[in-house]
Amino acid sequence: MEPLFATVSSKGQIVIPARLRESLGIEAGTRVRFREEAGELVLSPVTEQAARHILDELCGMTAGGYSMADDLARERNAEDERPGW
Repeated sequence: MEPLFATVSSKGQIVIPARLRESLGIEAGTRVRFREEAGELVLSPVTEQAARHILDELCGMTAGGYSMADDLARERNAEDERPGW
């Protein structure tokens, strides 16, 4: 695909070329995600599928990590084992 260009307005707004909007299913009201990648700005439509992917990535970040729920369970078990409770 040949490069497409847009000009940033004084308010920081741009118009996404129609050809890209159509091919990516971007229409009025579509949420988009911005990220910087290797010094470039990447814009992605946030579709239901993309949102699930983002959530999957976020959930995976905590796998095997520290769990406050485990600490709470240990504290409650220790309280249950104290005499007089």
